[in-house]
Amino acid sequence: MTTTETTTRTNGAKLARFVGHYVEMIAAMIIGMIALAPVWPDVLTARPDANALIMATNMTVVMALWMRLRGHSWPRTLEMSAVMYVPFVIMLVPYWLGLLSGSALMIIGHVVMFPLMLVAMLWRRSDYWH
Repeated sequence: MTTTETTTRTNGAKLARFVGHYVEMIAAMIIGMIALAPVWPDVLTARPDANALIMATNMTVVMALWMRLRGHSWPRTLEMSAVMYVPFVIMLVPYWLGLLSGSALMIIGHVVMFPLMLVAMLWRRSDYWH
């Protein structure tokens, strides 16, 4: 086997682990949304702004737990947890100003979260490649 073949296989394995971790985090987030939703009273989830933050919390709790179980450091876990809230927090301002509907708040928050997670992982790729 040549060095190029070995490097390609090594990089392929690293990419597979990277993608696998991304998928694992998304799965953990979905589990969090489903498992923790019944914890919150309907009076809170009826408000789109409160529901957005509750949803981010539900996703973050299980994702952070999974990251810690997989051996990620507290700084990486806290970074990724912050990424879960950033899109919702930013979108709260236009929502409160009446420029954004509750549905748009939820959709934009969820859609923006995924590329932000990827950016955080690429920024710290040495922590996610192995």
